Amino acid sequence: IKYKENIGKGTPIPDLPEVKRVKETQKHISSVLYKEDLGTGIPTPVTPEIERVKRNQEHISSVLYKEGLGTGIPTPVTPEMERVKRNQENISSVLYKEGLGIGTPVPVTPEMERVKRNQENFSSVLYKEDLGTGTPTPVTPEIERVKRNQENFSSVLYKEDLGTGTPTPVTPEIERVKRNQENFSSV
Repeated sequence: IKYKENIGKGTPIPDLPEVKRVKETQKHISSVLYKEDLGTGIPTPVTPEIERVKRNQEHISSVLYKEGLGTGIPTPVTPEMERVKRNQENISSVLYKEGLGIGTPVPVTPEMERVKRNQENFSSVLYKEDLGTGTPTPVTPEIERVKRNQENFSSVLYKEDLGTGTPTPVTPEIERVKRNQENFSSV
């Protein structure tokens, strides 16, 4: 409410071309004025395409789509249709267990035993039980290199023993990059 107090009269400015363009656009967008000065339309001849669209509109209509339906042509029940019906019954959430019958026992194969052991290893409780002793491996130069890299990746150790940097001169390219970074700023 207070933002209008002591507002003053302001300085009138002439209508700039941009302001005129915006006002014209507002007139065109206006829901009241868009029909003024409409004039008469040019009739278009009824083409086969227009007739096709009209027929499609009648078919799409929620009232007219059943009018003049006529009788359908019965199709014979094929083995494929029977297969699909059986599959639909199997997919049904109610019927999928009806008439289940007896299962065929499968022998326990070495592959099945391996999978069961892997499942036990994946268990969040059992994966450390019966751990046993490990096989020591010699410390190779490759392992030492990996350990050093891990230390570099550590969030605590990556700044230790940093040393001194080498200053680089500020080139026009670096200034351009800095300006671009400022443009990317969310502010």
